[in-house]
Amino acid sequence: MLSARIRIAARLLAVAALAALTAGCFQPMYAERTDGQSSALREKLMAVEVPPVDKPNASREARVGVEVRNALAFKLYGTATGVAPTHRLVLRFTTSRSSLMIDQATALPTSENYGIDAQFNLVEIASNKSVMTGSTFSRVSYDMPGSYQRFSRTRAVRDAEDRAANEIAENISTRLASFFSTGT
Repeated sequence: MLSARIRIAARLLAVAALAALTAGCFQPMYAERTDGQSSALREKLMAVEVPPVDKPNASREARVGVEVRNALAFKLYGTATGVAPTHRLVLRFTTSRSSLMIDQATALPTSENYGIDAQFNLVEIASNKSVMTGSTFSRVSYDMPGSYQRFSRTRAVRDAEDRAANEIAENISTRLASFFSTGT
């Protein structure tokens, strides 16, 4: 009984010792350095230019493209300005809507899915060479209120578009941060 407690205490002591040895190796990706300077990753992300997405003017996809671009720009730059771009991020995407549930009485959808499938290409401006490509997707569901509530239906679709656009921007910014911090 006493030897079992001693073995457990020895194992916990070994785990604590290993944790203490590796504690100095960890540095958060976005952390400010102790000397007050910003991290190199933040500076690299701020140097990514996000041009407007090529979609027909006044279309629903154009509004979604603006939403993706704005969310991505905020995640990359925050409120910072004035950094000369070193990379350009080219975005392409398609959207989809699908009905999940149909009301038997009215034959109208009561729940739908909104989806965005995005492809992105990070181009180094100096050499005009592609340094990273990738794709991501987002699927969000939303409820469709009764058939006589047209404004509510329109607003539900728009909210789903905004949520999907933010999710796409989050996925892309995370991949860019990974690329700039590790090179992969």
